[in-house]
Amino acid sequence: MRTAFALAAAVVVMAAAPPAAKDWRQTVSITPTGSVLAGNPAAKVKLVEYLSFTCSHCAHFAAESKAPLHDALVRQGKVQVETRAAVRDPFDLAAWSVAKCAPPQRFTALAGAIFAQQQVWTEKGDSYAQANLDKLKAMAQPQQIRAVIDNSGLGAIGAQHGVTPAALNRCLANPTLTKQLVAMTDAAFKKIPGTPGFEVNGKLAQNVASWDGLAPQLAAAGAK
Repeated sequence: MRTAFALAAAVVVMAAAPPAAKDWRQTVSITPTGSVLAGNPAAKVKLVEYLSFTCSHCAHFAAESKAPLHDALVRQGKVQVETRAAVRDPFDLAAWSVAKCAPPQRFTALAGAIFAQQQVWTEKGDSYAQANLDKLKAMAQPQQIRAVIDNSGLGAIGAQHGVTPAALNRCLANPTLTKQLVAMTDAAFKKIPGTPGFEVNGKLAQNVASWDGLAPQLAAAGAK
């Protein structure tokens, strides 16, 4: 009798338990222009971030914002983030190419890893480029991008986040990839003076280059 009562009580408790909250970080899509959308489409606050993978301020922002932005506000459905490319140099183009070759749901984690290892792969890539400058100049752009990826460590970072060598080959063979990154970059620098850059609900955030500067604007827009 006691066992039956305990089982019945357990069933009641289980039935009364609230459903697990949706993790909106898993809702990711690619826009027609190639930018990455992550989060609740009905979020009150829409954030657009313009990032360069060779920008040290962007790397700092990515590290500082991960917990409060992605692991809290995006996860809870309060903010939707759109990440757009603002490419500054050939190394940046190679890094963005790897990031965009990832499955969409892995983009944020891969981008974070690229930023976290920024100093390592940029230094390694620069050493390779300096030693092979003439060879690189003789290559077409797709071959240049692949050479930088393979010799900077970017390919290894991508492989850790689902961008296998075969997947990278298929992705880089698509000419649309570079065209989209170039077009996004051209559009970005018509709006922002430098990287990182941000828009909150369609309004450019002036003089903001850090999470500490951006957080109050998100809160004022309703992300609390």
